[in-house]
Amino acid sequence: MSRRCAITGKGPMVGNNVSHANNKTKRRFMPNLRTIHVTLEDGTTRKIKVAASTLRTMKKQSN
Repeated sequence: MSRRCAITGKGPMVGNNVSHANNKTKRRFMPNLRTIHVTLEDGTTRKIKVAASTLRTMKKQSN
């Protein structure tokens, strides 16, 4: 089960935790994934994982 957006392909990114003393340790920034139900052209319903930012963009473009 991958942590990747099914539409945009957005996945985890690598960065650093930075303490007050400027010590750095590696961390991962995970995408904000949501499971949505999508109806396909043949009438079947599928569940896909989509990033929240992708959902916002889809909502804006549908209006």
